[in-house]
Amino acid sequence: MKTMTCKQLGGACDLEFHANTFEEIAEISKKHGKEMFQKKDEAHLKAMAKMQELMKSPEGMQEWFNTKRKEFDALAEI
Repeated sequence: MKTMTCKQLGGACDLEFHANTFEEIAEISKKHGKEMFQKKDEAHLKAMAKMQELMKSPEGMQEWFNTKRKEFDALAEI
C-alpha cells in the first residue's frame, strides 16, 4: 500500500489517500474532489480549475498522468 496526498495529486489539501495501485489512488482522489466540489470548497475549486486547463490538451493530461504514476510507483510501500 502506498500513500499520496490530495496536493500531490493536484488538489488543495493534505488529506492522505492510501491505495495499492495508481488507478485506485486516482479514483479515491476523484471521489474526494467531487465531495469538495459539492461543498464548494474554494481551494479545491481553484485546483480543479487548473486541472480543467490541463485537460484541454490530451498530451498535457497524459504527461501529467504519467508523471503522477511515476511518483506513485517510486513511493515506498507502507
